[in-house]
Amino acid sequence: MTTFDEIVPIISDTLREQDANLQKLGAIVVNRDLNGRVRLIVDKKIRDNGEAFAALETIARLLATRLAPHSVSTERMVLVEDDLEIATRGAPHFLLPGFTNVTMVDRLAVDTDWATIAPIADNAPRIVFYSIKGGVGRSTALAVTAWSLAQRGKRVLVLDLDLESPGLSSSLLPPDRRPTYGIADWLVEDLIDNGATIRRDMVTMSNLSHDGEIHVVPAHGREPGEYVAKLGRAWMSKIAADGTRESWPARLARLLNDLEENVRPDVILIDARAGIDEVASACITNLGVRHILLFALDGEQTWSGYRILFRHWHQAGVAKDIRERLQLVGAMIPELGGAEYFDQLREHAWNVFRDELYDEVPAGEPVGERFSFDDNEEGAPHYPWPIKWHRGFAALQSLHSRFEGVDPDEVTAIFGGLIEGVRMVSENTKS
Repeated sequence: MTTFDEIVPIISDTLREQDANLQKLGAIVVNRDLNGRVRLIVDKKIRDNGEAFAALETIARLLATRLAPHSVSTERMVLVEDDLEIATRGAPHFLLPGFTNVTMVDRLAVDTDWATIAPIADNAPRIVFYSIKGGVGRSTALAVTAWSLAQRGKRVLVLDLDLESPGLSSSLLPPDRRPTYGIADWLVEDLIDNGATIRRDMVTMSNLSHDGEIHVVPAHGREPGEYVAKLGRAWMSKIAADGTRESWPARLARLLNDLEENVRPDVILIDARAGIDEVASACITNLGVRHILLFALDGEQTWSGYRILFRHWHQAGVAKDIRERLQLVGAMIPELGGAEYFDQLREHAWNVFRDELYDEVPAGEPVGERFSFDDNEEGAPHYPWPIKWHRGFAALQSLHSRFEGVDPDEVTAIFGGLIEGVRMVSENTKS
């Protein structure tokens, strides 16, 4: 009896063993349904080719036996389509590693997909603040970064997409400046074509903007209202009158494009939900982001989580599409023993990046064009942008009042590595 994690290895081993028969089939789709059961989808023309059909039956029989209970009976193992593109449309799919004619399709219960990476959007750089675990000071760091960029005269658009744990807006807006609506309100109203009526009332400018501007789009409005009920509908796909279906990540991308067109920011900062869930996936893979800041504390939970995510990208064949957008951020570097802590953080980060994302460089050969970096190479994605722990910035709710009289030198001392990194990548993008 097999388990879910054994499905792909068994399929790969079986198809390599049956390579001669596999080559007779041309393109083939391996479909894993919502319950994790596997079936094969082929072009219906194979039924008219006796040799190819016999090869298909052999492969189907072996997989049905070896994958059980993650398979159907041999008689139901094969589906046929007039066009194999239909079998992959609207679902996460990737070439099975090691094969050029086998596509793996995963039917998921959610619309988001960690393995489909949207191309980088034009115009203002979009930067996501993300962490595997919560409680790392991610939202605080985003607020400080927005404040610092505004100090330099930048127009910043900030989105709170941590919808299940909202609060970023409280660090940049006093209660009397918070807008009437937020992102969750728009996602619900858009389902009935009512989103345009509230869009102007979901963006407001922070009074901390100074030389530049900070435009804030909160998770919810001044009064949350029936927020839990809204969240239960926010992730829904939108079905148009003609039956066309638009996934909620696509709706979110449409909202962001509209906000950008109206605000015309120099940079967009997005606070993503922590963890490997559908909201975080939409922020990282669906919004055309240019940079993804990976916040990390040095601990097994952090590295285990990032390793899972990186390995998924590698297995799906999309690691090269996203790895150059990644940058680790060392969160809450302690005051005592900070140098030693930073060195361990960097080393552990390098181990994960090296194993899962960096190209292997054979001994004695130059790196050349390979995507690979040494452990202590500054500027590498794994080399942390440091943020020092400081009691005065530990509580998000205190930030707004603290910003009003903050010492810029103190901000630089604590967040300087992050701020300078964001400034460089945003300005390099614009140039």
